[in-house]
Amino acid sequence: MNFPLRNRKILLIGLGLALLGLGYVLWNGIADRNRDVADLDANVPETSSSAFPAVTEKREFVTAMAPQPGQAPADSSPFYFVEVTSEAGIDFRHTDGSSGRRYVIEPMSAGLLIFDYDKDTFEDIYLLNGAPLPGCETEDIPRNRLYRNLGEWKFVDVTDAAGVGDLGYGLGVAAADVDNDGFEDVYVNNFGPNVFYRNNGDGTFSEAAAECGVRGGEQMGAGVCFLDADRDGWVDLYVGNYIDFSFDQHIARSINGIPSYPGPLDYQPIPDTFYRNLGNGKFQDGSETSGIGTLSGTCMGLVAGDFDNDGDDDIFVCNDVKENFLWINDGTGRFEERAVAGGVAYDAFGAPQASMGADSGDLDNDGLADIFMTSYQNETVTFYRNLGAFFEDATPTSGAGVSSYSYVTWGVIIADFDNDGFRDVFIACGHLDDNVELRDRTTSYWAKNILLKNLGNGKFRDVSERSGPGLQIRLSSRGAAAGDLDNDGDLDIVVLNSRMPATVLRNDTPTRNHWLQVLLEGRESNRSAIGARVEITAGDLRIWDEVRSGRGYQSDWGRRLHFGLGPRTMVDRLEVRWPSGNRDVLKNVPGDRLMYVVEGQAPVSD
Repeated sequence: MNFPLRNRKILLIGLGLALLGLGYVLWNGIADRNRDVADLDANVPETSSSAFPAVTEKREFVTAMAPQPGQAPADSSPFYFVEVTSEAGIDFRHTDGSSGRRYVIEPMSAGLLIFDYDKDTFEDIYLLNGAPLPGCETEDIPRNRLYRNLGEWKFVDVTDAAGVGDLGYGLGVAAADVDNDGFEDVYVNNFGPNVFYRNNGDGTFSEAAAECGVRGGEQMGAGVCFLDADRDGWVDLYVGNYIDFSFDQHIARSINGIPSYPGPLDYQPIPDTFYRNLGNGKFQDGSETSGIGTLSGTCMGLVAGDFDNDGDDDIFVCNDVKENFLWINDGTGRFEERAVAGGVAYDAFGAPQASMGADSGDLDNDGLADIFMTSYQNETVTFYRNLGAFFEDATPTSGAGVSSYSYVTWGVIIADFDNDGFRDVFIACGHLDDNVELRDRTTSYWAKNILLKNLGNGKFRDVSERSGPGLQIRLSSRGAAAGDLDNDGDLDIVVLNSRMPATVLRNDTPTRNHWLQVLLEGRESNRSAIGARVEITAGDLRIWDEVRSGRGYQSDWGRRLHFGLGPRTMVDRLEVRWPSGNRDVLKNVPGDRLMYVVEGQAPVSD
């Protein structure tokens, strides 16, 4: 297209000013990060980079500098995480089924699930795996693995006994009590037919996807979540789909002569799938009637939550290199897409991102659900701050994206890791291309994960380098999930790494802060209490959270709500707002404990 000379000059001047502005933001962000790290002024034990070998060397995790459980390290680090995978008995290793052909599906696997499948108060771990693709030769057949938590950092592989070792190409996973029998069931979103494991309540599961009507077809799956869209007491199912792909559609790509993976724009987008729970053990495809099936996208991660604060759950969908979706629920399970009007379709510059994963939580304690989204190299993560009527991209002003620009980011966890009353953010990093260093020295296939501390003033500080040896590991991470795996009152982290063993990070953060965990059980509402909102008041602290199923990058965790209380030892008031419309209120709840609340046991009286 030819522009007149004058218009070209104006365009060049405008472009120059825009680049200067962007440079100013990035320079100040980097300077702020350097000042923030210096301000920490902590004597954290130095971890030599040689402890984490180069790309071509055998990977071994180093935990020699870890303090004993309950023993604070001799420093003032804001967080302290230690890798304990092997000693915990987690021997899972991921495969993407690759053979050098670079199918688009390979780098997308996979997510993981933390949940208490046997209701023994210890949270268990379910890890998804890939499968051999055409051209891949392997003697070991990969499968998903379930590890039962025995307590005291001991896990045992119960995959065979439980019957959940699916051999499909796993991508996304979520759990919920679909039949309201008191035990959470598991849905796995695959490349190819999906799997639904019905929990039998005796430590075993039965595969029932075809019987329940949720098997799906040959789609390339993505994230998945359960929500009670019409608040009828039965959880419905949202199944994300990535692109229209089959092996005969494979496209070979290269960048600067170096083989690379194709991208989503090389293929056609497809609609996601929505299933309504009929309450009789079966689901019905409600994609068209709900509105979900009317638009095509490139779904990767997703998260449900009450983003407009009207009492029902909406759905945010990450679309890869396309505008995101924000499905707003009218309360009956019918949805209208409003991402553009809501301010979450694009970034602050009006551009679509390679949206990967998303989590939701109240990051500024203003009573509204914010969204934190991961993305691709040369794009930062995005912090969408909820302003009530719409969201704003608060990434530049909050410092949330300073550390992520050079890396591909995947899993994301919003959680209060030091129990100070403000939720922090964990970000899983790692490139798609294992040969990216051959064409780009600004990034790497293996990368350290990122931990952002919430400063409580609308800003974040990258404290990864000061957060213990667990944050110095360099791998190519995908899904990530959090849970209190040892029931000690702080949240631990599990990361699924592409082509490598998983990583279990024990939280040994030295803190005198207090906490409260809340586990809900619905009666009129769905048994998993998905969509329930818990608000607590402890002195001057007012915080809340919502029960979700499906979040981050194709993962699920957090049925047990976790609240950091800071120095406060007592919760003055705890209110539960159930999806049914019921409310329960408890007063003078001591901290530092797990609180069970059953719908209707403490009806509101004040």
